[in-house]
Amino acid sequence: MFIGIDHGTTAMRFAGECEQFKLSREAAKDFSIRALSPLCPVDEIDGIALCYSMGDGITSITSIDKVQNRGIISREGAGKHIGGGTKVYDEIARSGIPAIVIPGIHRGSPTDPRFKVYSHQTSPEKIGIAYEVCHDLGRDVIVSDVSSNTVSLLISQGTITGAFDACIFAPGCVHGALDVDAIRMIDAGECTANEAFQHAGVNFSLPEKERIPAVAMFSAMECAALRLLNPCAAIALAGSLAPAIAPEVRKLLGTDVAVYDEWCASRGLARIARDVFSGSKNILGLDVDL
Repeated sequence: MFIGIDHGTTAMRFAGECEQFKLSREAAKDFSIRALSPLCPVDEIDGIALCYSMGDGITSITSIDKVQNRGIISREGAGKHIGGGTKVYDEIARSGIPAIVIPGIHRGSPTDPRFKVYSHQTSPEKIGIAYEVCHDLGRDVIVSDVSSNTVSLLISQGTITGAFDACIFAPGCVHGALDVDAIRMIDAGECTANEAFQHAGVNFSLPEKERIPAVAMFSAMECAALRLLNPCAAIALAGSLAPAIAPEVRKLLGTDVAVYDEWCASRGLARIARDVFSGSKNILGLDVDL
């Protein structure tokens, strides 16, 4: 049995071949390896693929025993630090079960160099989403993952070309890019940049009836922008808001859009684990270092 673990914004999601479950990041602070038993007996786990935070300290899919500092440069930066993800990572590392750590996409990654104008493109769980979607839709895909934040990726000929991270372009419910008002508040000492990022989503900036249409529009704009580099790419939406925004995204783009649920990342990570531990040396253009 192979297991994928998605370190999401609000929850940790765990998927095997048939079963899945999630824990809030707060509840995950009490995680032990026995918690995986709803997926399968722990002694039957053949391999695990997991994510941790931004994944900006590694560029390859890497055996957990080779990873330093859990695969990140620093815990400082955009996002909320709770401790559940750390507990899960450390328990997996101590378990002795074969495990791989998925990198984020950043300046060190083998993507189109034009995307490297920004230091970070996407966190690791989106690699799981992209892998699952490519399994279904083929080697040319644009994926927009929309929930607390919005992150969109382009995969061309089975290789990640680049991505727009949450703090760059489209807002989600909670997070978004820092606009002029946010910059003024930061400069005035009214909040930190991270606090501003965590209050830049549509839940804080728009009336309720305008939120979903706005998220849909910006998600569609990211997809349209990425399609400049691959006009034939299929479009997919993932994340908790995907069903809600799909009709408007289809209308704006004038094309069909596939919709995936909140388990897409963990299922894709489980698929990566199966393929890596079965001998794959490259996943979506990322090298494997076991």
